[in-house]
Amino acid sequence: MASIVSIVTLSNILLILLLSSAAANAQLSANFYATSCPNLQTIVRNSMAQAVNRERRIGASILRLFFHDCFVNGCDASILLDDTATFTGEKNAAPNRNSARGFEVIDTIKSNVETACNATVSCADILALATRDGVVLLGGPSWQVPLGRRDARTASQSAANSQIPSPFANLATLISSFAAKGLNARDLTVLSGGHTIGLARCATFRNRIYNDTNIDPNFAATRRARCPASGGDNNLAPLDSVPSARFDNNYYRDLVAQRGLLHSDQELFNGGSQDALVRTYSNDLATFLADFAAAMVRMGNISPLTGTSGEIRRNCRVVN
Repeated sequence: MASIVSIVTLSNILLILLLSSAAANAQLSANFYATSCPNLQTIVRNSMAQAVNRERRIGASILRLFFHDCFVNGCDASILLDDTATFTGEKNAAPNRNSARGFEVIDTIKSNVETACNATVSCADILALATRDGVVLLGGPSWQVPLGRRDARTASQSAANSQIPSPFANLATLISSFAAKGLNARDLTVLSGGHTIGLARCATFRNRIYNDTNIDPNFAATRRARCPASGGDNNLAPLDSVPSARFDNNYYRDLVAQRGLLHSDQELFNGGSQDALVRTYSNDLATFLADFAAAMVRMGNISPLTGTSGEIRRNCRVVN
């Protein structure tokens, strides 16, 4: 009898956990601000259009911010918090230091949104919308962004250092990193396609262009011109071999041709489980764009704060 009671109790606990998880996701809705801030999406879109018109690279930078935010304790805008004398944020974690950028753009959007809808829209939702609009403005796909996230009052530099996938990682490690966030190997491969836009620092690809063997020699020689064997860590090179700042599938064509800039990029096409999918995306732009949009929604659903959890920050850089 005791064992039966234990089984029933365990089943109830599991059911409660599943229902709680479902309830959290159910609170995210594309229409979350339909009444409280009806012009939200127009404000964000117009603000991002101005930012991208000034600097096309900013679309890639905001996409990276969102990715790095979601991989550390969920999509909660913790990456936007500044360090203070009594608070350590994530901006100076190794994956973000000297490379995370676009914070001023989010500040501007937040200010514009606050003017229209005071203390209503979270920084986490603004970052999610700005990411989508930046991709669209660079020629990428659109998607409905589920909204209703709230902002974290905490951050974790240690989690940022350990949970954001490394540009030096092998395929098994990358798959494991994504699985820890509820994302599968297909999500890994399609979300990595975001590297079709943006730039990378020499420090993140030096070892690949000097030491990897699965690399096109002409491509390696070209990248060495901007990335010496020592020094120049902050010198930049386009992640895509065709630096058009347009969101397309050239990233996958590069992988097939062994022109992936980062070691972690080329791991997706290196005789492993993702080779066939990379070939599909390299030949089929429409499939890549559709899959990317769907994967962005899944990533945006990583552990959101909802309901009464967290807060709606007045300033994205500091807790209220």
